[in-house]
Amino acid sequence: MADEKVEFELVSPERLLSSEAVDMVVVPGAEGDFGVLPRHSLLISAVRTGVIQVWNGNAVTDRIFVAGGFCEVTGERCTVLAEEAVRVDDIDRNAIESELKNLREDAADAKSPEERSAVEARIATREAMLAAAG
Repeated sequence: MADEKVEFELVSPERLLSSEAVDMVVVPGAEGDFGVLPRHSLLISAVRTGVIQVWNGNAVTDRIFVAGGFCEVTGERCTVLAEEAVRVDDIDRNAIESELKNLREDAADAKSPEERSAVEARIATREAMLAAAG
């Protein structure tokens, strides 16, 4: 049916970012991007760092950067529980670039391989966020 929608919810640890009926959601899954339409098969997937696209009509109406998490899909609903999420339009490039500078200094000053690895993971996420912002 042309008027069918899928309920999309995106939750981060801080807040509910989105709860709406949409035509389609494209999620950056661990094994590749996947689109969710009404009556989708049951699915649970890890979410990799990337951008969720929310479609209404023939256009992307919202883009949300996510860094990790899980997605559960049923025939009527797509729920994403993200470790970190921010609308692409809300990304503050200057703040991210400043944070990256500090993180790179932290990586250089890391006292153990584990500490360096944790900081490098944060650097990779922030670089991906900048790329998503264009």
